[in-house]
Amino acid sequence: MDKKEDIHGKSGLWALSPLFVFLCLYLVTSVIVNDFYKVPITVAFLAASCYAIAITRGLNLERRIYQFSVGASNKNIMLMVWIFVLAGAFAQSAKQMGAIDATVNLTLHILPDNLLLAGIFIASCFISLSIGTSVGTIVALTPVAIGLAEKTGIDLPFMVGIVVGGSFFGDNLSFISDTTIASTKTQECVMRDKFRVNSMIVVPAAITVLAIYIFQGLTVTAPAQTQDIEWLKVIPYLIVLGTAIIGMNVMLVLLIGILSTGIIGLITGSFRFFEWFGAMGSGITGMGELIIITLLAGGMLETIRYNGGIDYIISALTKHVKGKRGAELSIAALVSVANLCTANNTIAIITTGPIAKDIAVKFHLDRRKTASILDTFSCFIQGIIPYGAQMLIAAGLANISPISIIGNLYYPFTMGIFAILAILFRYPKQFS
Repeated sequence: MDKKEDIHGKSGLWALSPLFVFLCLYLVTSVIVNDFYKVPITVAFLAASCYAIAITRGLNLERRIYQFSVGASNKNIMLMVWIFVLAGAFAQSAKQMGAIDATVNLTLHILPDNLLLAGIFIASCFISLSIGTSVGTIVALTPVAIGLAEKTGIDLPFMVGIVVGGSFFGDNLSFISDTTIASTKTQECVMRDKFRVNSMIVVPAAITVLAIYIFQGLTVTAPAQTQDIEWLKVIPYLIVLGTAIIGMNVMLVLLIGILSTGIIGLITGSFRFFEWFGAMGSGITGMGELIIITLLAGGMLETIRYNGGIDYIISALTKHVKGKRGAELSIAALVSVANLCTANNTIAIITTGPIAKDIAVKFHLDRRKTASILDTFSCFIQGIIPYGAQMLIAAGLANISPISIIGNLYYPFTMGIFAILAILFRYPKQFS
């Protein structure tokens, strides 16, 4: 290695160091003291963000802060903030109106006790496949999962983990998912063909996880239903699920949900007009920490990108590729690390897609397989990082630590294992 390459390597690792600071301060410290509430995630992100600003070279302090703010105010970050605000308002007004309790009672009435876990997983998979977004699925189903956990005594992080895990099934496979669109466009292949390859890899993973939930569900006992089902109060959730499934924008879905809870709440006498406003206000306020985390994460990750961290990753992972298996593994590693640094699977695919296409051409890889690898590994990483939008919103709605959910994410981890095995064993054969 010459001196120039050595300097480039050092500067690349230096650019990535804010991510290491965050992971060490939050994850490592929490594991050491065995308490994931000792170091608030907001404090860990604040420390890592200040460090990222401090190590940025070639700019004065004012310009460094400006560069950080560019990331925090990115249109994708602002969209997430809007969703968090609306989700908080909907969740709290639905809870105060009685929609959650009514939906939970209906679910317990319809599903046998031993199929409760499997039923929630199937619902999460189906909804996410229909609407093409994990965030929309989590917003719709997490409050119901929380209510079911309270009624049945099931561990809350485990129940939330079922919803989060299942939401990535559709995020990965759906024809209208932005990750599917990004991966097929960058690899110049047809969505239908990518779906065929992708489903051969992840459907066996989903079936495996479903079998686990069926087995674990044998010990679940729900309380005997003594309450009547208040059908009118279930309507807001039916509206949210229905409008989401037909492909309506998630922000419009939540706005309609908020209006429906208000109208039905007033009709049923569940709250007065200004009590509805109060419920929305407390729901929005409850999302405050989540919004702060999102802004800090966006700024920190933009600083990493500005300092050359992502360029370094791309260079390092593609330098020594040999053979088709190595080429596919390099694409998987490329999009995975990019996702760690951006906390957005679509952006990770768009960032690394052109490089993946070049690797595919050079090593004669099937574009349908490379599109599947990009989508699957980006969803795998997005599904397990504690600072991803999906994990943050689920944890925020359930009022638990994102870290407590990670160990319960059966589907994302199983999906990742099956995807690695598909590369190592050259599966599916006709696309490898």
